[in-house]
Amino acid sequence: MQKLLDRLLQQGLEEGCFPGAVAAVGDANHVWAVSTVGVIAQGGPEVNRETRYDMASLSKVLGPTMIALRLIEEGKLSLYDTIGTFFPDAPEDKRGITVFQLMTHTAGFNPAFWLDQLAESPEDALRVLLDQPLDNPPGGAPSYSCMGYITLGKMLEKLGGKPLNVLADEMVFGPLGMKNTGYCPTGDNIAATEICAETGIAWQGIVHDENARFLRGISANAGVFSCIDDMIIFAQMLARGGDGYLSPAMMDKATRCYTPDADVHRGLGFHLAGTELNFMGDLFPDCSFGHTGFTGTSLAVDPTTGVFAVLLSNRVHPTRDNLKLMRFRRLFHNALYAEASRRM
Repeated sequence: MQKLLDRLLQQGLEEGCFPGAVAAVGDANHVWAVSTVGVIAQGGPEVNRETRYDMASLSKVLGPTMIALRLIEEGKLSLYDTIGTFFPDAPEDKRGITVFQLMTHTAGFNPAFWLDQLAESPEDALRVLLDQPLDNPPGGAPSYSCMGYITLGKMLEKLGGKPLNVLADEMVFGPLGMKNTGYCPTGDNIAATEICAETGIAWQGIVHDENARFLRGISANAGVFSCIDDMIIFAQMLARGGDGYLSPAMMDKATRCYTPDADVHRGLGFHLAGTELNFMGDLFPDCSFGHTGFTGTSLAVDPTTGVFAVLLSNRVHPTRDNLKLMRFRRLFHNALYAEASRRM
């Protein structure tokens, strides 16, 4: 497996899918291979296992999804609590939107708009989120929305009484022992993302997502940075059915498909396999789950065998116009799962 993983990352590097990457593959109880390739930035040092990557939308699973699931288990939150439960003055068209709809992307929120153009400050963001018209009626077909997840994060902060980054540290990263994962990182060993058009300098340690950046790096749609060893901890927890962190009942609820007739299958926060648009390729079983990040990150878990694959890359460096990773990611998962199936 090590030779295969090394070959796949080298292939991705040579094909220009990313300037650097680190990946891991294993199952619930074993790490079969970890591989690094390339550099953290053009002309920069080589990637290593401690290199932290901007997880982009994979943050949705790492932070707010886990916080919500834990709060449900603690009897503090229901999937059918509404925006109005926490913000009674919300506009009528959004007051009845549920946590379930936000987590399955069926709330009808616009996929994305620029908060910095509409909000006077980060503190004004919730007003803007709730004032914008919905794209679709709540409860309809799924439409992936960062704005819906940012709203969910505001609800979790209201319920938890603390900022999202503190809740994530206390409820997710700390309990799981993910010591190098969090929002607003410091240090030099951080993979660079896109070169800022205004400064000509690449974002490094500053979240790539524009809305999360406007929110000072702490947002429910993006903002988490992590390294491969921490992501292995997270992946194996999921592969072991929650491993005491989440109950079997919660894991089952979170990883069911709630959008069976849609082009993309959605669980509670998770992207599920089983459709042509599934990033996990052609061989991961339909019950597999995970998520991707715009910057070039992904996590895939097969709950039946415990097989997992983590890919961390900065495909947006130096520019987001590089789309070569999209096909590579499917080939990557195909090759790894084919080899994993020979071990079963």
